[in-house]
Amino acid sequence: MKKYTLSAKQSDNADKWYIVDAEGAILGRLASLIASRLRGKHSPMFTPHVDMGDSVVVINANKIVLTGRKWEKKCYYRHSGYVGSLKTTTAKKLLEKKPENLIRFAVKGMLPKNRLGAKLFKKLKVYAGNKHPHNAQMPEVIESPEN
Repeated sequence: MKKYTLSAKQSDNADKWYIVDAEGAILGRLASLIASRLRGKHSPMFTPHVDMGDSVVVINANKIVLTGRKWEKKCYYRHSGYVGSLKTTTAKKLLEKKPENLIRFAVKGMLPKNRLGAKLFKKLKVYAGNKHPHNAQMPEVIESPEN
């Protein structure tokens, strides 16, 4: 009798919805938890080249915590493509303007840099407040990692 490894298919994934409260959570620890859920690494049927992950809703993104002096020192860069047009934004300014992007940028950096990563990133929903329009999906609560 041959032994073989089962390779999961997209149809094997029962997509669940989870909700994470970011209030008081450290950014990197929360992002790694979210990226792991989006990727499906918590599942025993994890297959690296198949979308086995779940959808994640993050609330209270404006109450995220950064340790040390990262509020002033951590910079986010963007470039328009023109010479000399590199723009920088600190984490503190980004929190004031678009707090959802702090979590989005951290999670996106932890996902694969290919078509699968883009597909997984679409399953992340981030909201600054505690209200979200995904109650119909009946999301389960995941405890955010503590300090």
